[in-house]
Amino acid sequence: MKYRYLSDSHVHTDCSRDAADPTTMMCESACRLGLYTLTITDHCECNVYKEEAYDRSVRQSYFEARKASAVFHGRLHVRAGVEIGQPMQNLEAANEVLDACDFDFALASVHNVKGMADFYELDYGEIQLNDVLMRYFDEIMETIEWGRFDSLAHLTYPWRYIVGEHGLTIENSLFDERVDQVLKALIASNKALEVNTSGLRQKLGETMPNQKILERYRELGGRLVTVGSDAHRWADVGGGVEEGLALLKKAGFSHFTVYAHHTPKFLPIE
Repeated sequence: MKYRYLSDSHVHTDCSRDAADPTTMMCESACRLGLYTLTITDHCECNVYKEEAYDRSVRQSYFEARKASAVFHGRLHVRAGVEIGQPMQNLEAANEVLDACDFDFALASVHNVKGMADFYELDYGEIQLNDVLMRYFDEIMETIEWGRFDSLAHLTYPWRYIVGEHGLTIENSLFDERVDQVLKALIASNKALEVNTSGLRQKLGETMPNQKILERYRELGGRLVTVGSDAHRWADVGGGVEEGLALLKKAGFSHFTVYAHHTPKFLPIE
């Protein structure tokens, strides 16, 4: 293990419908890798909160994380987190789940813009791509203004499917101003930016966001960064996290962040 405080702040257990393995297996995998902290962040897709029973699965995830924290005490720091998806599409649901559980950490994400399918399900021959991406950034900005989260997950999530899976071209320069707007809003709100490493094991081939955006975040004064594999099975726990820390170091960061009781703890990249 190259890094002393290797930590993974974004993993999904079988409490997420698109994940496979129980919390115990995820923690055992983290221990084998020598991780310092593992934060469980099962999905809460607010736009389908009641319809798909996230009100129950998120509470179960919290319970399993707290049990694992006791079981793995002394071997692994296990934190209870949640990934709040599309909070602006159902604020009542987002606030309900955050009020119901004493989470250590909340990720905020936007997997689909209001009234549309997830980016991985979209028919890109039937949409005006640039318009949809502008709407995506609008919703990200609304989420930051809402503010009930600690770190913004996978800022360039749409790129995973548009560029990685479908091989389409995005004129990135068209969105430089929107990215800057997001980064400045995160800094002003004292919120973290996630380095999501799942793109390294997918066709996209880079972290979300990439090194250029991380360097820009640092240039603007950003200091809070979390690192997460976005693992949905035990074999991907910690996947790409060492590469993510190396990328942060190249971008000028000396520390990254983990959270307990929504309080950031800075860990050295060493």
